[in-house]
Amino acid sequence: MNEIRAEEIIRAKLSENRYQHSMRVATVAREMAQAFGLDEEKAYLAGIVHDYAKGIPGYELLSLAKEHNLLEDEVENQSPDLLHAPVGAFLLAREQGLDDEDILGAVRNHTLGRVGMTDLEKVLFLADMIEPGRDFPGIERLRCLAWKDLNQGMIQAIELTLRYCMDQGRLIHPRTVLVRNNLLSVLPRGRTLW
Repeated sequence: MNEIRAEEIIRAKLSENRYQHSMRVATVAREMAQAFGLDEEKAYLAGIVHDYAKGIPGYELLSLAKEHNLLEDEVENQSPDLLHAPVGAFLLAREQGLDDEDILGAVRNHTLGRVGMTDLEKVLFLADMIEPGRDFPGIERLRCLAWKDLNQGMIQAIELTLRYCMDQGRLIHPRTVLVRNNLLSVLPRGRTLW
């Protein structure tokens, strides 16, 4: 799949707002990949297709996840929108023949993260949160950290997400907590940018 084909697929599959979001994520992901010495084209392509399954209703995401053994935790039964990332990666492979595991992994983990994320996965996770269309308390600090250090950016992004979920009374997926704790544990002592 090349960029032009990916754009065509996403334009046809998503609402105009979601398509524009995907294109902004792709642009930021490419710029971050360049800054961190990663594959810019993979980052851009991952950004375009990251929300491939976003328009699928929750009940259908849940059904697909159950059918293809993509469920990881009970939280996903109660908050099936979280499944748009793993279901999206699955469907990109099945429906579009995408077989690049770097891109599929980035799509699969752009919502919850995972312990041991690749730098490309971190770039997509962060690009999704800091793209120019986003506006929420703490975003400027997050943008600053994300461009300085991927791990510090990830920790800040996850902490903002956790605070938002708690403020909204939403369930918290245990994997997100594990990712945060793992990132904190691997940072050199005393190395914080905030």
